[in-house]
Amino acid sequence: MNPITHNTRVRVTMALLSSMVAATTFAVDRPERSPAEAAKVADRVLGKAIIIDTHADTPQMMLDEGYDLADPSSPFMISIPKARAGHLGGEFMSIWVDVDWPQQDLIHRAIDLIDAVDRQVAGHPNDLALATTADDVVRIHRAGKIAILMGLEGGHIIEDDPHALDIYYRLGVRYMTLTHTKNNEIGDSSGDQPHWKGLSDFGRQVVARMNQLGMMVDISHVSDDTFYAAVAASKAPVIASHSSCRALCNAPRDTTDDMLRAVAKNGGVVDINFYDGFLDQNFADAYAKVAPAMDAEVKAARDARAKEGKRLTYLEESQIDEKYYAGLPIPSYTRVADHIDHAVQIAGIDHVGLGSDFDGISGLAPRGLEDCSKFPDLVRELARRGYSEDDLVKILGGNVLRVMRQVEQVSKSLQ
Repeated sequence: MNPITHNTRVRVTMALLSSMVAATTFAVDRPERSPAEAAKVADRVLGKAIIIDTHADTPQMMLDEGYDLADPSSPFMISIPKARAGHLGGEFMSIWVDVDWPQQDLIHRAIDLIDAVDRQVAGHPNDLALATTADDVVRIHRAGKIAILMGLEGGHIIEDDPHALDIYYRLGVRYMTLTHTKNNEIGDSSGDQPHWKGLSDFGRQVVARMNQLGMMVDISHVSDDTFYAAVAASKAPVIASHSSCRALCNAPRDTTDDMLRAVAKNGGVVDINFYDGFLDQNFADAYAKVAPAMDAEVKAARDARAKEGKRLTYLEESQIDEKYYAGLPIPSYTRVADHIDHAVQIAGIDHVGLGSDFDGISGLAPRGLEDCSKFPDLVRELARRGYSEDDLVKILGGNVLRVMRQVEQVSKSLQ
């Protein structure tokens, strides 16, 4: 099909969709609770909800720095002790390879990361278990363990070979982010200049194969045009594994209200990102002023390590970053609750979840939500804002489980 004609049809389709749902907002009538009552509600919810975080970048440290998730003094945002303290029930580990990694070695690097995740699961059988289905997550949670899942962050990692999707699926990967920070042969990224004006023909083939396999289509990182094209192309609900709301912070990585409505119409879920630069405009504006100098210093440190035949570690880079973070207006964890409120108002309670981006956002998580041990404080804040117990169960993980099940059902129908 002529790509121009196809893109025109996609835009027309999405325009009609937007016109039908543009006026749709969900009335919010949630009387606030006292802190004491909110704590009681939160305790009950934490006793029955399965908290699922759809994005953490911890595998990099497992592979490159020998990080053990059981480390009781872990400097990272995800660890077994912190997960236990935070009632974390399931974590999607991000299989991310930098877009500048040598093209011929992307799959090799990804497999090494998957192996690092598998080794952690095998090494801690009393705490962790690999999950590949929604039923797995429930079963593992009932057994008192933490479900470990995987998502592929960036379609470039398949090296333009659709067959790689089948291999990743067999290895346990259950979603793929179509792009990362640069365009690829699948479609355009929110961090790059438009090339395809949406999905390429190859990108539509990739989405179709993901639907057949039962691999969730992740639209975090994609351009707006690619987002609408992916939603139109997918026969199954999509996810935004780690994206917040553009109405509250004007970041291209965040979802607009129209996009939130489109995800709701599609049956998908938007998982709110905890990165300060996607949550708070005051922070984003202040960060933009120090970012050039910080990036230059990090690049110089990386180049120096490369001359030694080494890589700059996450902690070494964080030490540089922290010098520039001093004085920045770090928002409170309640800002995450603000984004959840907005997404619920626009998309509805069935289409919002949590996608922290822990261990991928350096020290730039909100105050009070610095790692996964702090999830209960967010639950208490949402309870204070009047969310029902059933609604909290949905936001914390129930919505993601529903989407997983629907994706699995679509896959079965396409066999």
